[in-house]
Order: sequence, then C-alpha cells, then structure tokens
Amino acid sequence: MTTALPRPLAEGPSAWIGAEMRRRDDWIYRLSPAEIGEIDAAVAAVRGRSLELAEFGRADFPLPKFGPVLDRLRDEVLNGRGFVLLRGLPVESRPIEQNAAAYWGIGSYLGNARSQNAMGHLLGHVRDLGLATTDPNVRTYQTTERQHFHTDSCDIVGLLCLKTAKRGGLSSITSSMAIYNAMAKTRPDLLQRLFRPFPTDRRGEVPEGKKPYFDIPVYNDYADHLSVIYSRTYINSGQRFADARRLAPEEVEALDYFDDLANDAELRLDMELHPGDMQFLHNHTILHDRTAFEDWSEPERKRHLLRLWLAAPGARPLPPIYAERYGSVAIGDRGGIVCPNTRLHAPLEPV
Repeated sequence: MTTALPRPLAEGPSAWIGAEMRRRDDWIYRLSPAEIGEIDAAVAAVRGRSLELAEFGRADFPLPKFGPVLDRLRDEVLNGRGFVLLRGLPVESRPIEQNAAAYWGIGSYLGNARSQNAMGHLLGHVRDLGLATTDPNVRTYQTTERQHFHTDSCDIVGLLCLKTAKRGGLSSITSSMAIYNAMAKTRPDLLQRLFRPFPTDRRGEVPEGKKPYFDIPVYNDYADHLSVIYSRTYINSGQRFADARRLAPEEVEALDYFDDLANDAELRLDMELHPGDMQFLHNHTILHDRTAFEDWSEPERKRHLLRLWLAAPGARPLPPIYAERYGSVAIGDRGGIVCPNTRLHAPLEPV
C-alpha cells in the first residue's frame, strides 16, 4: 500500500498518554452532597410518577445545578480527552430500582439510550452469566473473561459500578489517537493497513437484510475527524464465514501491533471502579478493556455494573460506512443493535 496517511499525527487532548494521566486526577469528578441531593430528588420525582426507565428522559429528571456540569462533562468526552470518571453516587444498600433510575437520569444528560443487544436492552447488566466466548454467539460482558481492547457501537458508553469482583475486573482504557501517533512514527506501513475494511462478526445479532458480519476499517478519516471502531475478538471470529475476505499476513501483523500498543503500559490507563463510580467513554477515540476476574460465590455479592450505550447530541459526523453497524449515522439517533423481533426495554435484572 502506498496511500499516504490522512494526517501525520493526531492532535489535541484526545491523544493522551496513560503515564501522564496517572500523574493527574482532573479526569475524576467527585459528586458533592448538594449534587447527590438533586439526583435523589429527581429519582423520587420519577418514581413518584411510576415512570419506567424507558419512559423518562432529561426533561423529567431536573438537575438545576448539576445538569450544566453534566453538559460540560459531555463536551469533555466528545471534544476533549474522551473520558470522565464520576465518583460518589450512593449505591450500596439501595434498591436496584433507585440506582438504575439515578444512572438512567444522569445518562439522559449525555445522550439517548440505544439497544445493546438483539433483546433490545437499553439498560445493560455487565455480570457473569456462566457463559464463555467459545460460543460464537456469546459476548464477553456475559463472562468472567478478559474483554480485550475494543469499542462499543455507540457514541458514548457508560458504566455504573454496583458491586466489585473478589479479584480482578479492572478497567483499562487507551487513546486510539495515541496509538495512531505511535504507529505513524514507527510503522506507518502497518497503520495504512488499518484504513482497509475488516470483516467483523456480529456474534449472531444480525439486523434484517444484513450479513452475519460487516466490513469496516479500524481507522476512519471523515469530515476532519479520525475515528476508530474495533474488536479484535470479532474480527478474528469473522473469519469463520466462508464468504468473508481472508486477512493477509500484513493485516494480521498490523492488528497485532495495534493490540500491543493498546496494552502498552506507557499508553494505557488502568483504574479500579468502586461502587458508585460512573465511567463515560467516547468510543470514537477511546478503547476499553476489562481484566479477567474471579467472582464471589454468593449471588448477592457478584460483580455487577450497569451499562448505557448513548447517542450523543453534538457528536461528530461519522462516515456512511458506519451505518452498517450503527444502523444510521444521524447524530443523536444512531448506534445500538436492532434485529428482527427486537423489543426495546430497560430490564432491572441481568438476563
């Protein structure tokens, strides 16, 4: 390949280095007692109206002083470094209905909830269901396995930690923009390969009229934005389809180098999520991972996080090819997984 790279280096705050972030904590926002009070009052209001999660949005969840803070944090996620950790939401000893309503309401200030699977879950539960990814229709969040660095199919992905594992389960993130810069300096030949479409497995969640896999590049340069969409696990399993394009050795080498950089201790940032922590990430510039974990034997103690996939107002334009995975590229109304017979709902328990 002789095509020049679209830009020499990715610039701006989204091209951060993990080693630098470990020396700072300005990416952590600690909730104040007054902000918690606003959240609790808004939860009480929507529960007093007997509203289900999928029935209320930002207008029903007033946060007079905290709302503008969330608007600022959303801008930081979309246009700044690409991530934020909100700390201090009271979740322990509170019912799942209350915690889910608080999280849903906060999420409504960052975007519109999208379906996270073929079952139409607008609220996801990251919890081990005793499954394994050796089944090609199982997704890693349903297991205790390491997830490996990837992006999700939405503008912003959010996690609320309710309970932690006995051991492991750390969250790791890496800037895909910093990976671009490292590859551009050391192996631009391999970086060029990542602008070519890769067959990527849908893991059995196939929208109507679509193939069981989709083709899309890892790096996409469009409308002056460099965006990444990636799951090595799903690229690998995409090779199970006879009509999927076979990967060339140079492409495998490029993916291996990309993974090596994502895992590099200098580039990545590891964090331990505590109960009440909310992490929000910009999928187009951030990769995320979770280490394998050992869970508690008691069901009531098992590791449990709530997840949101959000289509954000004010998000960047995406190239038309993203519609293969996102369904649409319309800002504020894109992303998620919708298949035949999908019914949108927000379950309060893992399914």
